[in-house]
Amino acid sequence: MFPNVLEVARKLIRERVQVGETVVDATMGNGNDTLFLAQLVQEEGKVIAFDIQKQAIEKTRERLEREGLANRVEMKLASHEEIDRLEISAAAIMFNLGYLPGGDKEITTQASSTIQAIQSGLRVLRPGGIMTVMIYWGHPAGEAEKEAVEAFCHELSQLDYLVLKYQYINQQNQAPFLLAIERRGQ
Repeated sequence: MFPNVLEVARKLIRERVQVGETVVDATMGNGNDTLFLAQLVQEEGKVIAFDIQKQAIEKTRERLEREGLANRVEMKLASHEEIDRLEISAAAIMFNLGYLPGGDKEITTQASSTIQAIQSGLRVLRPGGIMTVMIYWGHPAGEAEKEAVEAFCHELSQLDYLVLKYQYINQQNQAPFLLAIERRGQ
């Protein structure tokens, strides 16, 4: 079977991130990607994770503490639009758009702030680094966000970025898909 979209995102990140690097989870949620990234960069690395909901911070903190990895992660109760305020060079940045699983489905990522966050992330992404954007668009704000993110990615210069879309096209409903952006250069 083909790998699911999340497995592909993680594979692409594993191929590019080295132990000890700095990575970003732009949409912390329940901490799944935060945990994955903390394990990947190991003790020498650092994960910076963003979410606007206290519930996400609490769930992620509990999860990281159970795994003994809380010391590798800096959690920020802030919008992912603020990524470029960090003085970092990120090897990878992960986004999962939509709403917090198990949370208030009325609180979702929005097209305008997501585009600003992607722009912000691209400013700190190191050459050869990767940004993955999982687009969950089966919610009221999802279609507008999907269209805006895809349009933005179509406009990225191929001299500076490579953009990949990984999507199953014969799925019912609005199956999530992956956009992966690799920054070109050395």
